[in-house]
Amino acid sequence: VQLVESGGGLVQPGGFLRLSCATSGFSLDEYDIGWFRQAPGKEREFVAVINWSGYTTLYADSAKGRFTISRDNHKNTVYLEMNSLQPDDTAVYYCAASSSWSTSSRDYDYWGQGTLVTVSS
Repeated sequence: VQLVESGGGLVQPGGFLRLSCATSGFSLDEYDIGWFRQAPGKEREFVAVINWSGYTTLYADSAKGRFTISRDNHKNTVYLEMNSLQPDDTAVYYCAASSSWSTSSRDYDYWGQGTLVTVSS
């Protein structure tokens, strides 16, 4: 089982990034996929989750209206589009797979290694 995040980097405040989570080794359409992030010195926090079919999504308050989660099960990939990025969004972003709908990291079975997003001028 593998989840590999990509698309992170350095972006200016107000900028845009699109993160990808490429999966392999399991049936993506049997899992809900969440994005989490961990800023330096802080605990890992929930960002967004999408259900197995892609029809249901849920966002943290910090992500609502700015971030969009989507998935393409045929490509075995989940995306997180992030607009209007701010310095507070600086963190390592992780994607994770869960067999149950959840915003708690404890309920996720498989994790990627993370991709660093830095928002700075």
